[in-house]
Amino acid sequence: MGLMPIIDHAAKHGLVINLEDIFRSFTFDSTCLLVTGYDPSCLSLELPQVLFSKAMNDFGQAILYRHVRPRSFTKLQKWLNVGQEGKYKKAWKVLDDILAEYICQKRKEANKLIQELVSVDDVDLLTSYITEKESTGLKCDDKFLRDNALNMITATTDTTSTALTWFAWLVSKHPIVENKIIEELESKIPIGETKRRRLFNVDEVKNLVYLHGALCEALRLYPPAPLNHKEPVKPDMLPSGHPVHPKTKVLFSVYSMGRMKSIWREDCYEFKPERWINERGEIKHEPSYKFLSFGAGPRICLGKETSFIQIKAVASTLIYNYRIHVVEETPVVPAVSIVLHTEYGLMTRISKRWE
Repeated sequence: MGLMPIIDHAAKHGLVINLEDIFRSFTFDSTCLLVTGYDPSCLSLELPQVLFSKAMNDFGQAILYRHVRPRSFTKLQKWLNVGQEGKYKKAWKVLDDILAEYICQKRKEANKLIQELVSVDDVDLLTSYITEKESTGLKCDDKFLRDNALNMITATTDTTSTALTWFAWLVSKHPIVENKIIEELESKIPIGETKRRRLFNVDEVKNLVYLHGALCEALRLYPPAPLNHKEPVKPDMLPSGHPVHPKTKVLFSVYSMGRMKSIWREDCYEFKPERWINERGEIKHEPSYKFLSFGAGPRICLGKETSFIQIKAVASTLIYNYRIHVVEETPVVPAVSIVLHTEYGLMTRISKRWE
């Protein structure tokens, strides 16, 4: 079932839904389809727990604890196969087994395509790797395919759904921003078209300035990856003059940087999309060392532009067609996690703008 039918059903029956779970199921399904060609069908009215998705959660949680516990404790858990390290081992086996099955099936399908000389345009990532290995020169063994598939799925699913969650919450709390986004969307609707329920395609939303500013502002205040660390490979010097040595972890909080007055001025706590629009009404580009939600330098997120496009398409369709009412009884606060999920979900009631 698609995203819009789920939202429609919730609006029609006045249901309270966890919008964060719905976004996560949607991005997980679409990413798996893109990478493996298979639809795990997480997105449904029941929101069933999928084995692969649960393993991803356990996997990520174990990695988080590795950063806050002594290495000796982690090694002990790993040796005894208990606690978070025990969960990590089980989760890794689940992910490895499922992806191994996908890869095996994809090799069979790819060989058939090659033998039948069928065009491999518009195929999934695994099939593309397998069929194009000679032209790319990549060593496409099972480990290479597994690691790339897992990296793409884990990197895309949680970050995109988390960005959508905080964006939806912030917009619901700022009706002036919401109205400006709707006005901008209406400007893209052909003259004479009746106001009604509609979907927005990529071409219609990719150049929307105010929507882009609102999204960047949400990412500034609630970056999907709130913490990061680096290790120098050779002795270096920080801009502050402090020396750093190899194997020294340099930890930085992207979440905190987004709330620093020295970086974003006195109004840094405000949700202000205008911050990202210049005097000419164009998108204002901030340097990556200031806005680190996608990283910086040669290791900047490769999926940055793709993520923007996907989030804009979903967010514009959602905001234009529905009103989001956050259930006040459930607090919306960040969870302690590698990815900035909410602690209790984004519990909402949805109402339609158009019939």
